[in-house]
Amino acid sequence: MEEMYQAVLDNAALASSIYINIALAGLTILIIAIWSRSIQSSRARLITYATMMISVVSISSYMGLASGLTISEITMPEGHALAGEETIALWGRYLTWAFSTPFILLALGMLAGSTADKIFSAIVLDVFMCLTGLAAALTTSSLAFRWFWYAVSTAFMLGVFYYLLVEWPKEAEAQGTAGIFNTLRLLTLVMWLGYPIVWALGNEGFAVLGVGVTSWGYSALDIFAKYIFTMILVLYVKEEPESITTSPSEAPATA
Repeated sequence: MEEMYQAVLDNAALASSIYINIALAGLTILIIAIWSRSIQSSRARLITYATMMISVVSISSYMGLASGLTISEITMPEGHALAGEETIALWGRYLTWAFSTPFILLALGMLAGSTADKIFSAIVLDVFMCLTGLAAALTTSSLAFRWFWYAVSTAFMLGVFYYLLVEWPKEAEAQGTAGIFNTLRLLTLVMWLGYPIVWALGNEGFAVLGVGVTSWGYSALDIFAKYIFTMILVLYVKEEPESITTSPSEAPATA
């Protein structure tokens, strides 16, 4: 662990990508804690706390990366651009996503006024997306298996996108939250599409990007997909609580 901790400190790009996210996650938690004091509705507070948990999980995970606890050196298999070489695997990120992205979907599903079974299904697909992504990152026995897990993870992501693109927009329209939902949905879709692209280009995939740049790619996506997402959603909930508490049958019709 000490070697991994030192490896992070010795790579300026890698270290900055981690420590900046720790700072931003902490700042986001503080801001949401202050804003939440004026939110009275239990449903609105639940959405607020769900989004706060995104940053709570993230700061814990990034601390694990900073300390070297959730980082390992792995040897890439034959056929990989770094075949036979040791490279740093930031596998702790996948645990972050497995625990934090369900809160993103919970918040979006509740914002859309969706049912518990649909929210649960989207979250299950999301968790499997993250875990199979972890398998892709840590598989060293075969290059083909690495890309197999990558393909499976991408398939699960498409399952999540079904709810974001098909099911929940209709429900958000009925709930009267279509405007804010579509904004956050677009942000989520664009950012989440970036993760498999960074994986493919980074040291885990084709190794076009080094480990520091790869880490910054993930960190930049996290900033928008988590902290910016959280700030937009909680500010909306704070300013427009009635749209959250109104049942779909009572929601005003939207053009």
